[in-house]
Amino acid sequence: MTPTITVDIGTTSIKLCLFDAEGGLQAADRCVTPTRRDAWGEVYDTAAVMDAVRGFVDALTPDARRGVQCISIAGVGESGGLVDPDLSLVSPMILWHDHRGADLLAGLSDADRARIYAVTGLPVNANYALSKVAWALANAERPTATAQWLNVSEYLAALLTGRRWAEPSLASRTMALDLVGRRWSREVCGLFGVDPSVFPPLRTAADGVAMDPATARAWGLDEVTVHVAGHDHMVGGAGADLRPGEMLDSTGTTEGVLALLRTPRLDAGTAATKVAGGLACDGEGFTLFASIPTGGSAFATLRTLLDRDSEELAALVARAHRDWITGAVDLDRLPLVLPQFRGSPPPRKDATARGAIAGVQTDTTAVELVLACFLGMVRQFAEVWELFDLDLERVKVIGPASANPLWLQLKADYLGVPLSVAGFPEVVSRGAQALAHGIRLPWSASEPRDVPPDAGRAAALVSWRARTAARWAHLSEMPA
Repeated sequence: MTPTITVDIGTTSIKLCLFDAEGGLQAADRCVTPTRRDAWGEVYDTAAVMDAVRGFVDALTPDARRGVQCISIAGVGESGGLVDPDLSLVSPMILWHDHRGADLLAGLSDADRARIYAVTGLPVNANYALSKVAWALANAERPTATAQWLNVSEYLAALLTGRRWAEPSLASRTMALDLVGRRWSREVCGLFGVDPSVFPPLRTAADGVAMDPATARAWGLDEVTVHVAGHDHMVGGAGADLRPGEMLDSTGTTEGVLALLRTPRLDAGTAATKVAGGLACDGEGFTLFASIPTGGSAFATLRTLLDRDSEELAALVARAHRDWITGAVDLDRLPLVLPQFRGSPPPRKDATARGAIAGVQTDTTAVELVLACFLGMVRQFAEVWELFDLDLERVKVIGPASANPLWLQLKADYLGVPLSVAGFPEVVSRGAQALAHGIRLPWSASEPRDVPPDAGRAAALVSWRARTAARWAHLSEMPA
């Protein structure tokens, strides 16, 4: 490998790292992901995104800057905007969870929806880019004949190189890519009146493009290649050396559940689960992926609900963990928490769904409510994983949950399988460097530690799950 700057554009923050040629972390920083609002919703402030990257580069020593030979960019999968050849935006750079194109999905027949899944591996949903593309084309304030749709990561790469291209794992989140053929689908695009030429050619993560020389000089860099590493969760899978038979639990604002496949699953049974198929970052393998909207964002919900600051909430989490591992928890006293605070995961996959709390007593404590919330998150996670219908040997965990022993231990006990938890904090960023150089990094490079399940607690959870099944189903089936 070569010294590499990595950029990970997440939902709430941008993570920036400098790695040396051996993959050692030399510098790191993060900032809030810059956004603004337009008439329809939240969009990226792309100038501020670029400023954040430039600021990180400027903060490096001159020697460090001159040593950089590669910039590799990862990001959220379903974002994007229309970009002209001069790299000006023809539309806003729309966030992944924006549903401004949702009305364009209403006219699709059941047969259309089935066909879309059979071709693209994606259940019809306004999160995916194609309806946003159609919306952007219809609402553009100037001609769109030369415009192409770029993900926010791809757009940053274009600004640095002057070239437009798409990366396979990001392309497979558009709902416009033929997974088997690895090409833009004229058939699916035609359902939305979109010409597939609006999408640029594919280029894998290892296939970089030279940075514009003038930009490189202005930034104090020498000859640098720019790479789009891919969809952040899939890049995390590369950083975690994910293998068939393993599952990646990629935690952040949302929680991603990822498995690798040798062949795609495009059958009607898989379609009914609304689990998403896709391409791996190398453009060769396939993925199954599900996003759970409420991941780390549950902390903000709990802070608001309990009126506690971050330190106070952390103390409650620590107390709940001690109670759990010492056997001091009466499961039947806990409220039942359905943690759909930001919408529901597959198979319902409803952005308007909301959470519910049942069974609160007059003496329910804050610690019990915290434990119940995380137990609900683990239960939801397990139900999503069951949709994958794959044998599970090990769960690899990356992201902020790595520092939450309660969340980890509940998950190990509930699933009844060991967790291997990354100690290294920036697995996605390290994956971005590895992908740019076309290599695999061993999982050991992420400094993992094991969290084994406890047989007694696992058995208690199996019994509790059965006792609460009817109430859980009732909460899950409530209308949004």
